[in-house]
Amino acid sequence: MMTLYHGSRILLKGSYIVMKVKSLVKLGGVGLLSALVLAGCGSKSSQQKTEKVNWMMPASISTMDASKVTDLYSSQFLNATNEGLLRMGKGKTTPGVAKNYTISKDGKTWTFNLRKSKWNDGKPVTAKDFVFAWRRTVTPKTASEYAYNFANVQNATKINAGKMSPSKLGVKADGNYKLVVKLVKPQSYFKFLVAQSYYLPQEPSVVNKYGNAYGTNAKKNAYNGPFVLKGWTGTNDTAQLVKNPKYWNAKSIKLDKLNVQAIKDPSTALNSYQSGKLDFTTLNGTQVKQYKNNKDYHDYLEASSSYMEMNEKKDPIFKNKDIRKAMSLAIDKSQLATKVIGDGSIAPKGYVPTKMNSRNGKDFADQAYVKSGVAYNLTEAKKLWAKGLKETGKKSVDVALLCDDVDQTVKNAQFVQSQLNKLPGMKVTIQNVPFKNRLSRSQNGQFDLVLSAWIADYPDPTNFLDLFKSDNSYNNGKWKNAQYDALMKKAEGVDANNESARWTDMVQAEKVLMNDQGIVPLFQQGESTLMKSKVQGVQFFPTSPQWDWSKVSVK
Repeated sequence: MMTLYHGSRILLKGSYIVMKVKSLVKLGGVGLLSALVLAGCGSKSSQQKTEKVNWMMPASISTMDASKVTDLYSSQFLNATNEGLLRMGKGKTTPGVAKNYTISKDGKTWTFNLRKSKWNDGKPVTAKDFVFAWRRTVTPKTASEYAYNFANVQNATKINAGKMSPSKLGVKADGNYKLVVKLVKPQSYFKFLVAQSYYLPQEPSVVNKYGNAYGTNAKKNAYNGPFVLKGWTGTNDTAQLVKNPKYWNAKSIKLDKLNVQAIKDPSTALNSYQSGKLDFTTLNGTQVKQYKNNKDYHDYLEASSSYMEMNEKKDPIFKNKDIRKAMSLAIDKSQLATKVIGDGSIAPKGYVPTKMNSRNGKDFADQAYVKSGVAYNLTEAKKLWAKGLKETGKKSVDVALLCDDVDQTVKNAQFVQSQLNKLPGMKVTIQNVPFKNRLSRSQNGQFDLVLSAWIADYPDPTNFLDLFKSDNSYNNGKWKNAQYDALMKKAEGVDANNESARWTDMVQAEKVLMNDQGIVPLFQQGESTLMKSKVQGVQFFPTSPQWDWSKVSVK
């Protein structure tokens, strides 16, 4: 998320890029924008109390174009200011623009019945706005990184490949308030997909008015959700979420304004919290030790995974399995999670995070666990490293590690650097750049090694596993494995309607990824925070968008 990561989303945090992405959503989630409230005064007869909250986030908005968003933080703003067919809840969805829906017996046709709602300019939100938005996202010219999430909508893949007209997409408006979606195959988690930012409606007149500038600042957009975005110029680090009077359920929104500030330095953020300038802030490891027993302290385990990608296309040496395995074994993931980060993050069991998805009481991460894929063994690492160098005819490897310029992420990168530099002949330097630059360079293959992260959009292993199919746009390191591709194709094809067989396919796919060390899992992210007790009703989701401010009030 979206990519700080959005499971679908790219996340940033102290971790790198997670995502995005993103149960039936009713009224609930709003982005990850903050919720803090300062009480305003006035007589009951002439003035009501203004409910306001001051929120910190680790990175600024990159875009407000739902067709182009890739990071978690931008997705949080989109989910706060707009509303799709459904809204995310904790492991479920609730009604959004769609007041209800039906699914055909074969599972391939979903019919959404829309309520009468409005854009912030007063125009009605109709089924045609969803058709317009979805077609725009899958159109090749849009170059949407998230177009793959539409793959199961009829004809989306051919359209995205430029082989068919967008008008053939399997979605149509039956009048103004009924949307009919045709799927290629049954997809039980489709309800979670339509709750994510990339499935939001778009107001055609606004998109056409601004063209390529659409979504590049707060004014060049349209909003149909609980809040309207104010104050974002496209480059600044501050923004406001202001209650949207045109929202169909505005009477349920108590929060008048959420002031959001992007603060990269944890010390600066904590000082602002202590001085009363912030009602919410995240904490780094050192701060957690100090505030763990504070009444304002809260910690959360996210359905997100932070990992290192190796660019096999740019640096052919990374095509060697022994080289990849050696690098993974050289990194002590437990020390990274508990000593370097220390914010509630944990050492990984694999790529798909723990406590996100289970079947018959068994956690997916436990069933897919491959010890060698996440273990630390420097002695074995050096043996495999020497073997890999001999196989590739190299005596040394000099590479750069790309990461975000956020304080904790830089510290994580420095730890990884120190661990890898213990391999004889390896020299790793660090390149830390602004979040947006890292996203761009990752997607364009302009890196040797990169710290990345992904946060689930929906609680299903495919939200993670899809990323490393050989043709996925988020497979930045270009790892390829025919067996992996075949297992994922089977899970999403012939076994799509057989939950037991599908589960087995996905478990085996994860094992292939880990045995081949296609990536190096580093940690599962935790979130440690301080939030003033006067702020009530903030909802946290392990998946994207993480935070929902639609039920926030100030005590």
